[in-house]
Amino acid sequence: MKYIKKIIASITFLLISVSIYAQPAAESSSLDETVMSSGKMYVVIAVLTIILIGIFIYLFSIDRKLTKLEKKANQG
Repeated sequence: MKYIKKIIASITFLLISVSIYAQPAAESSSLDETVMSSGKMYVVIAVLTIILIGIFIYLFSIDRKLTKLEKKANQG
């Protein structure tokens, strides 16, 4: 059974790598040029950074609350 799983995983990774290399090299589109020339790329990066920081803070707070609950459960 493990042997079959290894074969399936190998074939899957092979097909993924083939499909990645099969993609043609993309030329710089007009949308890319517009975003870069107008300076909006920095706004996008800033918004994504703020969203990621918010997600990390939220996950950290959930972890702290869960740790407190686990300690309470172990003591009681």
